[in-house]
Amino acid sequence: MTSAIIVVPCYNEAQRLKVARFHDFASGLPGVRFLMVNDGSRDDTLSRLHQLAAADPNHFSVLNLPRNGGKAEAIRQGVLYAMKERPDFVGYWDADLATPLEAIPSFIEVLKRRPEILLVVGTRVRLLGHDIRRRPIRRLLGRFFASAASWTLRIRIRDTQCGAKLFRATPEMLAIFAESFRSRWIFDVELLARLIAIRPQASRMAVSSLLYELPLDFWEDVAGSRLKRSDFVKAIGDLVQIWWQYLRPGASAYSSPFELPATERRRAA
Repeated sequence: MTSAIIVVPCYNEAQRLKVARFHDFASGLPGVRFLMVNDGSRDDTLSRLHQLAAADPNHFSVLNLPRNGGKAEAIRQGVLYAMKERPDFVGYWDADLATPLEAIPSFIEVLKRRPEILLVVGTRVRLLGHDIRRRPIRRLLGRFFASAASWTLRIRIRDTQCGAKLFRATPEMLAIFAESFRSRWIFDVELLARLIAIRPQASRMAVSSLLYELPLDFWEDVAGSRLKRSDFVKAIGDLVQIWWQYLRPGASAYSSPFELPATERRRAA
């Protein structure tokens, strides 16, 4: 049976966590487990997560980070923890369920059907028959940022920032998560930059063939989002730093403390 672990970063989610929706979904989908990561919450989030896991230990477990390190670090720590279980796939999902849990089987199906795909990226695109509920200013800023991210990465990608992603649990992906991300705001872009930079210069353009953009059927801005408009300015600054560190002409290939096996190095080449 295909196994997948979904990392869910949680910071002060005690009032927003939809416990019943998590339980209902997990009970009907064997093979999918959730790793709930408490990111140094100051409210009752940790106790709620422990209650969730106690009620269904086969589908839920908890990783407690005593100090708040931000979403990027919570996801990174969760991914490293999940990788120890040797699942087929690992992903991450926003705790507010802006992307419904019911989309997870579609992500898994892509990876099962397309063995050449490494990473499935949820994409919030307004298409006929798709219900994408974004505030106009968020939609406008999102389109501008997507263009800037595509230019930085040299990959045409519509949406880097959707909080729903699933990837194969390969040594290559483990290496990409080995070190803390420098960017707190757009670590998703830095993740893609590392995926490009970990490869020899001659094969970097082939990275686009490893990605799959999956248009979401439903997505909505959830009240209580901590993202502010001023963060957009910080994100542009982070883009410049990401380009300089990983992608500028002459930049060194990305290396991590985790040495890739020889077979994985050959595949990346």
